[in-house]
This record gives sequence, C-alpha cells and structure tokens, in this order.
Amino acid sequence: MKYYAHSLPDQPEEQWQLLHTHLLQTAERAAQFADRFNAAPWGEAAGLLHDIGKYAREFQKRLRGSHISVDHSTAGAQLATRLYPNGQARILAYTSAGHHTGLPDSGFHSAGSQNVKGTLFNRLETPDLHDYSAYMTEITPVPGQRLERLPIGPIKKQQGVSVSLFVRMLFSCLVDADYLDTERFMQPELAALRDPGEDLSALLDKLEKHLEEKCQKAAKTVVNQARADILRQCREKAELAPGLFTLTVPTGGGKTLSAMDFALRHAVKNGLDRVICVIPFTSIIEQNAALYREIFGDDNVLEHHSTYQPERHHPVDAYEDDMADNRALRWKLATENWDKPIVVTTNVQFFESLYANRSSRCRKLHNLARSVIILDEAQMIPDRFLKPCLAALTELVRNYGATMLLCTATQPALNGLLPTEVTSREIIDQPQTLYEQLRRVTVRNAGRLNDEQLIEQLAPHSQALCIVNTRRHARILFEYLGESARMSEGIGVGEGCWHLSALMCPKHRTLKLKEIREALRRGNPCKVISTPLIEAGVDVDFPIVYRAFAGLDSIAQAAGRCNREGKRKNGEVLVFSPDKESPKGWPALMAKLGERAWREGDDPLSLEAIKRFFTYRFEIEAEKLDEQGIIKQLQEGVKPLAFPFKDIAERFRIIDSEQVSVVIPFDDEACSLIDEVAQGRITAAIRRRLQAYTVGVYRFDWLNYCRAGAVKTEGGLIQVLVDKSYYDDNIGLLPCDGRGASTDLLLISD
Repeated sequence: MKYYAHSLPDQPEEQWQLLHTHLLQTAERAAQFADRFNAAPWGEAAGLLHDIGKYAREFQKRLRGSHISVDHSTAGAQLATRLYPNGQARILAYTSAGHHTGLPDSGFHSAGSQNVKGTLFNRLETPDLHDYSAYMTEITPVPGQRLERLPIGPIKKQQGVSVSLFVRMLFSCLVDADYLDTERFMQPELAALRDPGEDLSALLDKLEKHLEEKCQKAAKTVVNQARADILRQCREKAELAPGLFTLTVPTGGGKTLSAMDFALRHAVKNGLDRVICVIPFTSIIEQNAALYREIFGDDNVLEHHSTYQPERHHPVDAYEDDMADNRALRWKLATENWDKPIVVTTNVQFFESLYANRSSRCRKLHNLARSVIILDEAQMIPDRFLKPCLAALTELVRNYGATMLLCTATQPALNGLLPTEVTSREIIDQPQTLYEQLRRVTVRNAGRLNDEQLIEQLAPHSQALCIVNTRRHARILFEYLGESARMSEGIGVGEGCWHLSALMCPKHRTLKLKEIREALRRGNPCKVISTPLIEAGVDVDFPIVYRAFAGLDSIAQAAGRCNREGKRKNGEVLVFSPDKESPKGWPALMAKLGERAWREGDDPLSLEAIKRFFTYRFEIEAEKLDEQGIIKQLQEGVKPLAFPFKDIAERFRIIDSEQVSVVIPFDDEACSLIDEVAQGRITAAIRRRLQAYTVGVYRFDWLNYCRAGAVKTEGGLIQVLVDKSYYDDNIGLLPCDGRGASTDLLLISD
C-alpha cells in the first residue's frame, strides 16, 4: 500500500505526495536549519516524527474523501516517548504535538491540569489513536544516541529559559521546514516567488558606496567629523568575534548607518546570515526602512510590522495574470520566516515571537540564529518584561551564534541584570568625550510652571516645542495657546500652532508633521504642543524645547528635537514641573527618579546621570522587571521539562490590550474602507490600511462613546466613530463631557 502526505484536488493519486517523501524532505530541511545551532540530529528527528500519524489507514481514507477525524500530530509525540529517553522524548513530543495547533502547556506536575484537553500530558495519555505502525516499513527514526546531549550551554540562573527556547527553536525549524515542503508540492508557484535576496558582502559594497558619496558631500563641521569617527570605530569593532555589543551615541550622531555598517561588516567577517533591526516605534521603522530600501534595493529589505501596507510600496498586479511581479505577495511570504538579508521589525513582533507558541509566530525564530540583531533605542524595552527580554537576548548570543548590538543615546544600566556568562563590549572608546563633542543644547530646570506661565514663556518665541506627559494636558495647553495667539496676534486657532497626540489617528499626525516640518524649514512661526510621541524618532529641529519633568531618558529624547543638526550655536531645553496636570502612576515615578538623578549632578544628560537614573529605576522596579513571573515559571519547569508554553505566550503581551481601536472616518480612503467592512468585505490588507485611521481608547471611555451614540460596531468587526463632531481637525478625538462620558479621556502618556 502507498501512503500519502498530501493530495491534489482533481489529480490522480499518482500525482499526490508520498508520505515518506514528505517526512524525509522535511527532516532534511529541518536538520539544515537546526545545524546553524549545532542541532541537526534534533531537527532530523523532529521532521521524521511530525506526520508519522498519517500512516494510519483512517488518515489515508480521509485523503480520499472520508470524514473520519484523525489526530496525526499526537502520534508523533507518543512515538517519541517510546523511542527516546525522558528528556529527549519530551522535547520532541512538544514539537510534534504542536506543529499544527501550537506548542501546548505541559500539564505535568500541575494540579488539576493533567486532564485539561490539549495539554501535552493529556495528549500523551490519549489511548485511542489509530494504528500508524505501518511507518516501520518506510521510516527509520534517528537513533537515540545521536541525541544524547542538548547542544546548548544553559545559563545557570535561567536554565528554564535556555531549555524552553531550545524547544521553540527546534519547533521553528520543524514548522518552517514542514510548511516549505508542503508549499513546494501543493503550490509550487508560491515557492518560486521566495527570494532570499543578495548575499551580505554585496550589500556591504552598496553601503560603502553610499557612505562614501555622502561623506564627499558633507560639510567639514564638528558634527560630521564626530559622525565619521563613530563610523570608523564601528568598522574597527566589527572585526571582533560575535557577542553582545553596545553603541552609545548621542542623538544626531548618525548611528543608523554606522550601526548597519558594523552589522554587515561583522556578519561578513564572521559568516553570519542576516541583519535584523528591532525598533520600538513604527515612525522610526518607516524612515529607516525607506533609507535601507534606497541603499540596498526593495528585494533585500523586509519591513514587518502591523501597520505596514505592502500595497503602497509594491502595487499588487492581478494575481492570476502575473504572479511573478506580485511584490506584495513576495512580502507576505517573506514575513512568514524572515528569509531576507535585512529585516526591520518592531519590539512587539520580535520579543513576542521569542515567547510565542503558535507555529505562525515561531516559524521565523530559527532565522535569528547566526544573525546580527540591532536593538535600536534599547532603553525602550518595557520594564515589566525586561528580565525575560534580556534572558532571551543573552540566550541568542550564548547558544545561537547571534551578535546583539544595543544602540541608544541613553544606554540603560543593564550590566547588573545580565548573567555573568555574557559580557558586553562598548563600541565607542570614550562615550563621554563623544557626548561633549556633540553637545548642542543646554538643559535648565525651569521650576514649577502653571499653564498660564508656560504659555507666557512660549509667547515670545517664533518657533518652540512643548512636550507634556498626558493627552489631556496637551489638549488643554493647545486650546490655551491658540486662544492666546488669537487674542494677542489676531490669528485663528491652529495658525502657527500645532497639537500632536495619539488622540489623532496616524494619518492625521503624519499630515500635521508634514505641515510642522515645512513651517520649520521656511522659518515660519511654529509652536507645537505634543505628548511624548514626538520623541519617538520624529525628525524635527526646534531652537527651544520645554519638557514636563519625566525620566532622564525622556528628557534626553526631547533634547534630541532641539538644535538637532547643530546649525545654531546652542539650543535650550527647559524642564518644568506642571502646576496641576501632573502625571500619575508610572510617569510620576519616572519624573521623581529623574529629578533625583539630576540633583546628584550638574548635567542631566551626562552618561553618569543617565546611569544613575536607570540604576534607581531598576532598583525600585526590581520586583516588576518580570511582572508575569515568566522566568520563575520556566525555571520551575526545567527539570521535568514541564513548560507552560501556551500560558506564557498568552501573558507575554507588550501592547496594552485593554484599549479598543476606534476607526476615524478621517478622509475619503477611510470612508471607503469602512464601507468595504460594512458590506462584509474585510481582508488582511484592509485591516492593515485601517491602522492608519485608528485611535486607541480605554474600554470605559469606549462604552461612554457608545452610550452617546458616537461610536458603533460596523460589520460586526470594527468600532467606527459615526458622530464626526467628536473629532477635531487640530486636536483629534474629543472627550464626551456633558454627554455621559468621562471628561478625563485617556489620562495616559502616549
């Protein structure tokens, strides 16, 4: 009897894929992937086991049209426990059991969970699997002696992270190999579209040419001389062996391209495979990815985040007519496993994947091995997940041949949180000297200012930026500023004055930023009231910046919007304490720690002051640096290999899920997309395009908007603002005061 893995619609059985062919090809590919972290026999074993249950006659009948239910993935897990010793068996059982539904919770040694359907324990104890013993006529499993030791060196205090990440990496090798082999058979036209891009040495040549041309055009200024020295030091340190590096460069030091030069040069020197840029803000991602595409070409750069719209960058031709030219489809395929030389992605996508359990999220993980990973704005790793994030990063360095580069102007004091097995190396020889060389602003404490005093101080300046901690305060100040301008200068609200906050949908903010940049370029009046979102890599340059007290990292980011290009002799940053609209919770704590660190030194932006700030922050927050207790859970499960993969994946969520996304009918495109949804036509592309028109509101406020009739559910899928009087062209989404809703809408920092 012939056994098949996959059938083809309307094709005779002779055209179907033989099961032993699929198992052998998947095993071979999984072994190739796993070989990059010295685990080829493990990859081969996982590949041979994963579909072993398809040898059941009932599954073969299912391929021929029967509606019999067959659990083929549990069979591989059970067979692993019969073929291998406990530790080896448990690891392989996780990968086989999860290759369709995701890595399961173990269910071992957990009161009441043994009988929970779907746990590994429950599935291993399932007695009624169909007979799949026919595998013995075609498949010879990997001998147990080839799997005697794990090919990793567990880090002493995070052994649970070490072993659980190995399971995920092996799982990644299996599912990517399985999907690729299945795709090659079922959809060869898709497989033909996959393009790994050029080799890294060719990309390094392109970057060198770009930098040489840029250098020839650059004026001989102090800033440009400093940038050249930063690039030189990056090139020197790129010759070192893989490991953990830091790059401490003040804002405006040109670290984006210097870091990429280091990464490509280091990868070529050490035989690494790709460069992955991890960035916290989509605004920075978009501008960096655009620059990389310009230098390296579209086909070598993968931009992967929730708001990216491939249709904009790669117009979609008719799928049936010319699939080979469908760049949007090529982008989608590349996002599945990150098989590109340069990947630009978000903190959320990167870190959540490292603790994910679903095959679609884990599929890319094996491509992190032997990569250079640039973590931009490293201080933005969320404190509540800092320890598990650092644990995963150090694992990639120690056990998977990766190099990690932590880039920031305000390097967090992480040394006390890193395991002794991993040490960091700073690329810049004298960071403090570089800071002094690139100093372009003076920072002063302006004391306590009420709103009236603040507006009075802003009034004499033609161009000024004021950053406050809450959306409410930004709205109040903007209204006050507009009224003041109208009274004193006779101009209308919004003329020469701008407001920026996440109460405005992203498309709205983009248009306003374009107006702001044009006003600054022309030297026109330009006063901006903003929440901290303008600190997130937004490239603007003001002569003076007012900043409400915050953490020193935030003050440093605000200073980066002042005299950014060094065209003025000196810029001025005034830090003030708001009289009434003081932040609460986390922002209040950061402001308090910022004041403390500043009091103990003269310069709040010095490297010593920044180090003090982060030291205080991590000391006070020590118990909250792993808020979900993830490392503890994994450590408790290490000896019995009883890991709660599904539970951890559900709790490792960087984005606050308490908010509801409300779609704003901001322009014709937004209205057209809303109409598509209303008619029941919603696709992944439409969802991505809608991201440009959403504002996040807390559930309490969303309910108030609904009660007021301002928001309704459209198509059963999205929340839409239907009363346009709640959306202002200058401010964005307005509070529901006077109509049943809270007047304190969204009292949070952006």
